[in-house]
Amino acid sequence: MSSETLFISAGGTGGGIYPALSVAEALRERAPHVKLHFIGSTAGIENELVPRQGWAGFHSVPSGALHGVGRAKQLSSLVKIARGAWQAWRLAAKYRPRALFLTGGWATFPAALGCWLRGVPVVVYVPDIEPALGVKVISRFARLVLTTAPESAGYLGRNVCTEAVGYPLRRALLRADRETAQAHFELDPQRRTLLVFGGSLGARSLNTALAAILPDLLAEGVQVLHISGKADWQAVQARYAALEAAAQRHYHVFPYLHETMGLALAAADLVVCRAGASVLGELTHFGLPSILVPYPHAWRYQKVNADWLVARGAALRLDDERLSSNLLPTVRALLNDSARLRAMSEAARRAAIPNAAERTAERLLSVAKLDKGEPA
Repeated sequence: MSSETLFISAGGTGGGIYPALSVAEALRERAPHVKLHFIGSTAGIENELVPRQGWAGFHSVPSGALHGVGRAKQLSSLVKIARGAWQAWRLAAKYRPRALFLTGGWATFPAALGCWLRGVPVVVYVPDIEPALGVKVISRFARLVLTTAPESAGYLGRNVCTEAVGYPLRRALLRADRETAQAHFELDPQRRTLLVFGGSLGARSLNTALAAILPDLLAEGVQVLHISGKADWQAVQARYAALEAAAQRHYHVFPYLHETMGLALAAADLVVCRAGASVLGELTHFGLPSILVPYPHAWRYQKVNADWLVARGAALRLDDERLSSNLLPTVRALLNDSARLRAMSEAARRAAIPNAAERTAERLLSVAKLDKGEPA
């Protein structure tokens, strides 16, 4: 009898891991008899987030980046990738998965290579509008490449089979509502709420820029939800402690939110954040106007994501080097223009593709020949 196992691989940051967890939720609902095994990197945040999700197995394999690093680093990465591929090959031999689903990037390359060498069909999901180099390589031997938006197909080869499915969201985000969110964070329903965050790792330039304008925002009747990231958490805590009690009531700070991130989004009137892949699904689902600040020290993926939302009228792009001078007037202009905020909100909702997790799970089960939810 054939195995009823699927492998899922994601690694590095939340932009890849959260879609994988969302698809896993949908798979458990549609095909509860299928066993799910997760293959991640040895040092990414998946080592913290995934094991508590109740997977049949969690396996970490070594990997490394080949793009944007020196020759010595590339040689070291090749060795790690070879070791990781060997481990993934052995895992595929042991558990006999019907398919491998991965969210791309070099962290998942060993899993893709090892499973492909075993003849396991590979299904790739591309979170960003522009696929990373690792995804472009993996897509050459993938059975199917699923994307957040149709525009991603233009970055891939002509012979790559692609389908736009949207950005998969976790149930916790889909269930979040504004009333519950305001009660959870003890927000004043009469004040406008600004949400500021920098992704799963935080963003120092955003934290610094917010600190400079925070007194003005609070004095002007704005309440702030600030997710700082763990690296700057001590400094943010110290800044919070230095505020007067009246100001502290309207400045809500957290190092990181996992289960309640949906509530933070549901509570917001305006968002200032990086432009990682999650903005394509989360901001559009909640219909959130946003000021997007792409991470400046990497390839253009975040700029492409930001520009995709800007072109649809759902966001403004503010580059990192202009944060200190332009953040306050940009926030003020938007919060004081209800008609513009409404138009941006409607544009964001129009850009959403609903039911992405279910659609992705359906395609994966079809490739694995487990689509009817019956034993193979």
